[in-house]
Amino acid sequence: MLVLHGGASRPDRSEVSPAQLSVLRMVPIARRVARAGRGRLAVHRLLNSTRGWGQATTPVDDVRWALGRIRERYGDLPVGLVGHSLGGRAALLAGSADGVRCVVALNPWVYPDDDADLGGRPVLVVHGTADRVAPIDRARTVAARLARRTDVELREVPGGNHAMIPRAREFEAPATAFVVEHLLG
Repeated sequence: MLVLHGGASRPDRSEVSPAQLSVLRMVPIARRVARAGRGRLAVHRLLNSTRGWGQATTPVDDVRWALGRIRERYGDLPVGLVGHSLGGRAALLAGSADGVRCVVALNPWVYPDDDADLGGRPVLVVHGTADRVAPIDRARTVAARLARRTDVELREVPGGNHAMIPRAREFEAPATAFVVEHLLG
């Protein structure tokens, strides 16, 4: 499984720090999936090459690079993508890559016209209704578009905010169950 962090661009800094909150927010999810996999899942966290979503490079480029390294290390084993915010968008847009079996997007920061051919790859979108950073209406629109070509479940977390902290379990538990089911089930 490949875990993808979020994090907006900043005019004063383009580098990503392993200590930034958007990166650290994905540690509990990675740990939870690793525990649930009971030693049968390799869980890797990607640290993006730059912050945000640039015009020259995007987190999708980083995901494709990481998938290549995973293939070199593990061969043709299936991979699940789990991303939050911009990482959720990257997971959705890179989910058509060879070897990807399933995609989870947590409060994905998407544009309404985002689209990818994820045919045959089940998708779970978990989104808080109180997210003021990544509008849930955009996620609904993208989920409906993706659902024309693959199975998509949109699970709304009433009162859940962008950081997923107050209701973390309502984001982490379905993401974990989904990945374990589709990679090990």
